[in-house]
Amino acid sequence: MATTLKDATAIVGIGQTPFAKQLHASEKTLACRAIVAALDDAGIHPSEVDAFASYTMEETDEVEIAKAIGAGDVTFFSQVGYGGGGSCATIAHLALAVSTGQATVGVAWRSRKRGSGPRPWRDTRTQLPTPGQWTRPYGLLRPADEIAMLARRYMHEYGATRDHLFNVALACRNRANQNPAAMMYERPLTREMYMGSRWISEPLCLFDNCLETDGALACVVVSAQRARDCRHRPVYVHAAAQGLPAQHHGMVNYWTDDPLTGPSWTAARHLWKHADFGPQHVDVAQIYDAFTPLIPLSLEGYGFCGRGEGAAFSEGGALEIGGRLPINTAGGGLSEAYVHGFNLINEGVRQLRGSSTAQVPDATTCLVTAGEGVPTSALLLRS
Repeated sequence: MATTLKDATAIVGIGQTPFAKQLHASEKTLACRAIVAALDDAGIHPSEVDAFASYTMEETDEVEIAKAIGAGDVTFFSQVGYGGGGSCATIAHLALAVSTGQATVGVAWRSRKRGSGPRPWRDTRTQLPTPGQWTRPYGLLRPADEIAMLARRYMHEYGATRDHLFNVALACRNRANQNPAAMMYERPLTREMYMGSRWISEPLCLFDNCLETDGALACVVVSAQRARDCRHRPVYVHAAAQGLPAQHHGMVNYWTDDPLTGPSWTAARHLWKHADFGPQHVDVAQIYDAFTPLIPLSLEGYGFCGRGEGAAFSEGGALEIGGRLPINTAGGGLSEAYVHGFNLINEGVRQLRGSSTAQVPDATTCLVTAGEGVPTSALLLRS
């Protein structure tokens, strides 16, 4: 039994449905399709699955999923909160379960019909949670409004400009243009289009915001020993972390001395402490991009540059293939699909298998992050 998480488990299967503004299948059907595809990718029969991990915001549950795919007895199941902050943690929970003998074959998934479904903040039938009582009555109704406040603060303090945000949007769109599965495939983005687009919540324009997507994705996690017998090259879970900083307040981070030092800083300290390499050794990164400002904030939090330097880091094609740190190589939430960040995990696996549509040459290490601005999580993957 492993005494450390480091390289004790591996992702051996990935699956996904098509992505679209509207898919007719139910979220349960989409979830099952993605999970069965991931198991087939690994060469593992559904009856061997004995662990599940998902998001608390997931509308499907392990009881119905287990029955539908034909799983056997299940000995571990968990859910992770905070929407996009939970993506990487689902894999971390499975890695912990498998490495400690609680399970042998774990499945994590996210199924969502955000493109054709309702917006979560439109539900006014229930009392606002405590954090929302400090924001929504004052006009911060959507995540975009809250992140817009952080973006304006960041621009004021460090001189970041809309051109820096465009660099992020462009890098993601360029990679989506190479990815036939992306919603923005063959739909180029120009600076003129970006600067001329409508405001969503100033200073965030249309192209600073993620897509609205129907779709599902899944991953399969097993022990490192078993991974060697699966169909594809193992992608090892080298390190994992979750991060909830002291006095945190979701998105706006009201109660901290520095609202721009978000959960990524807490997750990063734990992540690098348990890794054999540092930020300078990361070949490619899949960084949560529900909104463009989250990229420079995360670049700083995870140690790729200094405090206040994340915007300038994006200059000179640094985020493109061949740049200092290629990011979101399938298009990310901005241009591939927005499924609460799970597509970033699958793309990290493809990069380390060498099968990405925008392959980083000789990539052997990948950082995957979950949502900055909320209690978050991160993975370090290696081949």
